[in-house]
Amino acid sequence: MRALPGLLEARARTPRLLLLQCLLAAARPSSADGSAPEHSSMPVEKNITLERPSNVNLTCQFTTSGDLNAVNVTWKKDGEQLENNYLVSATGSTLYTQYRFTIINSKQMGSYSCFFREEKEQRGTFNFKVPELHGKNKPLISYVGDSTVLTCKCQNCFPLNWTWYSSNGSVKVPVGVQMNKYVINGTYANETKLKITQLLEEDGESYWCRALFQLGESEEHIELVVLSYLVPLKPFLVIVAEVILLVATILLCEKYTQKKKKHSDEGKEFEQIEQLKSDDSNGIENNVPRHRKNESLGQ
Repeated sequence: MRALPGLLEARARTPRLLLLQCLLAAARPSSADGSAPEHSSMPVEKNITLERPSNVNLTCQFTTSGDLNAVNVTWKKDGEQLENNYLVSATGSTLYTQYRFTIINSKQMGSYSCFFREEKEQRGTFNFKVPELHGKNKPLISYVGDSTVLTCKCQNCFPLNWTWYSSNGSVKVPVGVQMNKYVINGTYANETKLKITQLLEEDGESYWCRALFQLGESEEHIELVVLSYLVPLKPFLVIVAEVILLVATILLCEKYTQKKKKHSDEGKEFEQIEQLKSDDSNGIENNVPRHRKNESLGQ
């Protein structure tokens, strides 16, 4: 913890203000990124992208209406306090602190924070990370037997190398480029493509592209879904099956209705025949007595 000694109490009554500024200069300038330092500022927090070793100058500015001598200044990396190799200065009612160092490996990447402690603690944070990769946000859908191409990009950066992995769980397995099934292009460019031929359903899984930089690695994943050609037909087949079932039900109902009607008609016809037989029988019986009566009258 460091307080700025020998400072007079600031008379100006201005609100507390925390500003961050980061000055960067590449340790090994190249035509790709230029050798001019980048000057930028952002309140409270700033994200910084690096892919190669760089000289760094971090500056925090703190304005207060209180006593500058009572303000303690510290620096921390990922929560661990840094040595007192930073500078503190003042102008009027504003405190400045600078932390200078050179990032040469991945261990030095991370979050660097400046702290100003008065009544309350104010913090400014610089987050150093390697460039992000960009793939496809939505799952890539293809079909069995087809070919597909997975693409990863790194905007305004050139990785040292690209590597592809596949994963159907928590374990990532390097893609076997020795197989004729896979073709990788753009190994040393800012874009890489993985071509997969003769797709099978088991090829549908997560694929990861990993970019290697001097200061670390970055990766992105693409989800591949491989469908059978029958899959798009399933809704249609379901509809056809429902129609067939409906037609069969209607036909069965009509057949049952017709059969029931036929039985009913046969029953009525049987009743009519029986009725006719009964009527004929009654007619014969009625004629017999009359015939006998006529014979008696003749005698």
